[in-house]
Amino acid sequence: MTDNRALQFNSVQDFLRHVQSEINANRLVLPTLPDIAMKVRIAVSKGMFSARELAEIIATDAALSARLMQVANSPLYRGSGEIKTIHMAVTRLGNSTIRTLVTSLVIQQMFKPSSSLLTEYFHKIWAHGVNVSAISRAISAFVPHLNTDEAMLAGLLHQIGKLPILTLAEKLPELRDNPSRLDELLEQAHPHVGKIIMNSWNFPDELKWVASDYADFQRDHEGPADYVDVVQVAFLQSIAGTDHPACRIAEAAVPPAFAKLGLQADVELQKMDGVSEEIALAQSMLR
Repeated sequence: MTDNRALQFNSVQDFLRHVQSEINANRLVLPTLPDIAMKVRIAVSKGMFSARELAEIIATDAALSARLMQVANSPLYRGSGEIKTIHMAVTRLGNSTIRTLVTSLVIQQMFKPSSSLLTEYFHKIWAHGVNVSAISRAISAFVPHLNTDEAMLAGLLHQIGKLPILTLAEKLPELRDNPSRLDELLEQAHPHVGKIIMNSWNFPDELKWVASDYADFQRDHEGPADYVDVVQVAFLQSIAGTDHPACRIAEAAVPPAFAKLGLQADVELQKMDGVSEEIALAQSMLR
């Protein structure tokens, strides 16, 4: 068994090698999507389930059903009349939207800290994810080929790689007792760990690269804007005006994502009429 007291990480690569060894030895368990989310995603992908059958799957989780009804009747999705049943929600919103909303709503279950040490970190990461998610949804509304709900989910997942790092840090005095060192490793290592998680979830390609690639500010690609571009810009918007190191990086060389999305580097989405209201509504829905 590894003697955690003797561990010394001289680089991010050292730490990532340790993470991988802990995963391989089943001493570090990666976050997994709750069963209800997997069932809904599989049901929708097969395309063989009616709205009633999909509603019956969701109804097996009382807490999720209540949250989904709340969201379906929120200003972001509310139609001409009140939605009173899960079947009505599935029928009105459609299978694809329901699949993404269910996944988004159960993601919060992964941000339940197992100790007081992790509480502040988990709450901070979730609050940040909600902010980036809401901005991502607003940005994607300007990009016809992207789906606003998928963009919202992408925003929630962009820092999922931080969770296993925090779980591991509890067992490592070098990190547990050194917040500045832990913060440094969280920022530098979470994209790699996020890639491992997203690969294990078998998400579609348009989403699976978000957690690993959003922090690559030199990233460029052929074709139109994708969800990585959206989340990258949303992330930079969320930290604008702070002392986050990424602000300086982005100022030195404007990420290609802005051009892909048809946005100026100095855009302030949260101050734009209409957009700020949409962001606030999405934030309130996810909190």
